[in-house]
Amino acid sequence: MENKINKPGNPYYSNTDTTVLHVSNAEWKKVLPEDVYAVMREADTERPFTGKYWNTDEKGTYYCASCGNKLFRSGAKFASSCGWPSFFEQDNKKSVVYKEDNSLGMERTEVLCGRCGGHLGHLFDDGPEPTGKRYCMNSIALDFIPDNK
Repeated sequence: MENKINKPGNPYYSNTDTTVLHVSNAEWKKVLPEDVYAVMREADTERPFTGKYWNTDEKGTYYCASCGNKLFRSGAKFASSCGWPSFFEQDNKKSVVYKEDNSLGMERTEVLCGRCGGHLGHLFDDGPEPTGKRYCMNSIALDFIPDNK
């Protein structure tokens, strides 16, 4: 399978390579748009109800906007009404990794891309069955490829 998304200015982007990347933030700053860098490398958050995927139900696959890693399938996406795209499970056990996040006076679980370590959002225990999980992701941290492409 070839890349379905072409990012010529980003040599680390691949929809097929699952090799874990060790790229400095200085290098990411050179290849990522400023708004993507702010969310994915500095753990910024887009405002709720502003991202392009928070309210979409199109069938397809979601990838990391920094490195192209396959993260979620649309079948795991649900309407959580929180203002960000939400999923009840990741694509596979290596899609994402977790980190304790005690910022802003809260105890949360940060969700990072399993390939590049980029910040995607947070994990909560208020999702639907079968997992009871809610992966609350930033739209700007995601690329989407519809099934019909």
